[in-house]
Amino acid sequence: MGGAVVDDGPTGVKAPDGGWGWAVLFGCFVITGFSYAFPKAVSVFFKGLMQEFGIGYSDTAWISSILLAMLYGTGPLCSVCVNRFGCRPVMLVGGLFASLGMVASSFCRSIIQVYLTTGVITGLGLALNFQPSLIMLNRYFSKRRPMANGLAAAGSPVFLCALSPLGQLLQDHYGWRGGFLILGGLLLNCCVCAALMRPLVAVAQPGGGSGPQRPSRHLLDLSVFRDRGFVLYAVAASVMVLGLFVPPVFVVSYAKDLGVPDTKAAFLLTILGFIDIFARPAAGFVAGLGKVRPYSVYLFSFSMFFNGLADLAGSTAGDYGGLVVFCIFFGISYGMVGALQFEVLMAIVGTHKFSSAIGLVLLMEAVAVLIGPPSGGKLLDATHVYKYVFLLAGAEEVPRLATLAIYFTNRTGSGRATLGSGCQLSRSSPDQCFAGGGGGAGTVSFQSGSAVKPSLEVTRHPQQGPRLLVPNGLRPLLCSRT
Repeated sequence: MGGAVVDDGPTGVKAPDGGWGWAVLFGCFVITGFSYAFPKAVSVFFKGLMQEFGIGYSDTAWISSILLAMLYGTGPLCSVCVNRFGCRPVMLVGGLFASLGMVASSFCRSIIQVYLTTGVITGLGLALNFQPSLIMLNRYFSKRRPMANGLAAAGSPVFLCALSPLGQLLQDHYGWRGGFLILGGLLLNCCVCAALMRPLVAVAQPGGGSGPQRPSRHLLDLSVFRDRGFVLYAVAASVMVLGLFVPPVFVVSYAKDLGVPDTKAAFLLTILGFIDIFARPAAGFVAGLGKVRPYSVYLFSFSMFFNGLADLAGSTAGDYGGLVVFCIFFGISYGMVGALQFEVLMAIVGTHKFSSAIGLVLLMEAVAVLIGPPSGGKLLDATHVYKYVFLLAGAEEVPRLATLAIYFTNRTGSGRATLGSGCQLSRSSPDQCFAGGGGGAGTVSFQSGSAVKPSLEVTRHPQQGPRLLVPNGLRPLLCSRT
């Protein structure tokens, strides 16, 4: 669920893990809700668009795909904007863009114009809000970061529960044009959330010191591609996203095709969102536990596997009850993926490279997001059988698991682990690594089976910083920067 923003704020400013951070968390909750729920919620207007413009499923599915592609693929652009102007101004402009796009789309006379307004303009506005808000959230939280990410990610299902029936209500009373106009007004709340993103201020040092300094800025750190773990994560995540958003886009139409009334069909997204509301914070809480956090990558892989199985099971649904069961299990797996994806990425690359890594990952995922729902729409237009659409979404489970299997193989045995400044093991407080920003040595605990092996030497590479040689048979516990 961010952009390649390297505006890290003053170096050495400790994350408050509370205080104004709770207001930032609330703003990120709302922004996340609009960003992820909106592309799914607009699917309730697809029937009206198809009737007015005489188009098929694949044509309307491009709206959600373009929205998501803009949300995922504009990471480098957000980097430039945030580095130049800061998070808050960029989010204010993004809120205006998101609202303007939906208002303009209510006056469109062709589906191409809807693509440009709803897809491109609104999608860009949501991206300019979502990515900086995620960076601000991770700047305000460190020890409580898994929980904060889980709570912020819960904004997606909460807003999905609200926007889906609201969209159907607007469609019934005002048509798709009136619905788009009203939704455009709601998106102005993104500007209110932007005002909550107060930058952290460095406190002056006693004795007249200048206090913590801002780090040097770089657009993107492409050295993350040298990390095999990052490359395999990016490939697995891209394959996952290829089918991740297909079922929510088509499940309402699937129910309508089975003869379910429109309002009852739209309620399926509410069920999915309701389950997702509890799955995300729960996954974040579990991942933040001291004994679980070192193995969060394994929990993430399980959630991806579970999601693929839910898609395959959904293809066998033949009535409304079957679709309800599918939405329950898909909501659980979908919530786990949403809560864990960024925590796992940070564990793999470290905090220092997280801003660049997340932008590059989202850029790769944008391609999959763009072709996923339209491919399902093309398959539906050709076969008129929804079962094949869900099978297509679940089939991407195989290459995804193969990629993660390679990753886990490379995480065991001999290798290297990069340790950032002030890195603390996410196992228990006695397990500390003492590799400081200017230091050159330290110790860190590793685990072999059930035994913990302490006091392995950390040396400092002249270009790459603190590094740790991992002997054969030892598995490194994941570190997170404090």
